[in-house]
Amino acid sequence: LAPLVRRLSLYDATCQIAQEIAEKIQERNRYQRNGESSAKLNVIIRASLQNLREKISQLKDLLLRAVSTHQITQLEGDRRQNLVDDLLTRQKQLQTSYKNEGTEPDVIRSSLMTGGVKRGVTNPWLLEESEETRGLGFDDLRQQQRRIIEEQDAGLDALSSIISRQKQMGQEIGNELDEQNEIIDDLTNLVENTDDKLRNQTRHVKMVDKKSTSCG
Repeated sequence: LAPLVRRLSLYDATCQIAQEIAEKIQERNRYQRNGESSAKLNVIIRASLQNLREKISQLKDLLLRAVSTHQITQLEGDRRQNLVDDLLTRQKQLQTSYKNEGTEPDVIRSSLMTGGVKRGVTNPWLLEESEETRGLGFDDLRQQQRRIIEEQDAGLDALSSIISRQKQMGQEIGNELDEQNEIIDDLTNLVENTDDKLRNQTRHVKMVDKKSTSCG
């Protein structure tokens, strides 16, 4: 549980630093437009940017360790990686805004709009944490994952059995159709032979009838 709390606190702190940097850049630009000195703010912003990079790097390391040791699922790891990527993008935007002294591009306003975790708002780092896994230790998580995998394997076995029965039924239906086709072919041949015999008998009757009329 302690690593999870550490990751949550670190994520909150990182978002807060990014928010404060955006505000400081906006304040610096306001000073510059008014002709006031902003050297002190530049020093603060530069140090905060370095701190932000270090915090994001720590988040990446903790996330990699959590995924590799199966403290969280791969799916949850991918979701949290997206959050870290968003922080990286924001850090690059803030770096660009810091270098563009005297300007206030849209990136600063967007940084303020997407500010850090606010009071009363659910931490996105927690969105996928269910009640079933929250508070569980590594051994408990591993046992739970093993049980889920066993249930999935049992479901796959049942599905495989159903598919095998359907395949067998398909083969039996195909064999029966082949037999029915053979019977139809035999009946067709029989009908053709009967027609030939009937035509021969009809010609024979006509010939006999013709001879009988001639003799009369």
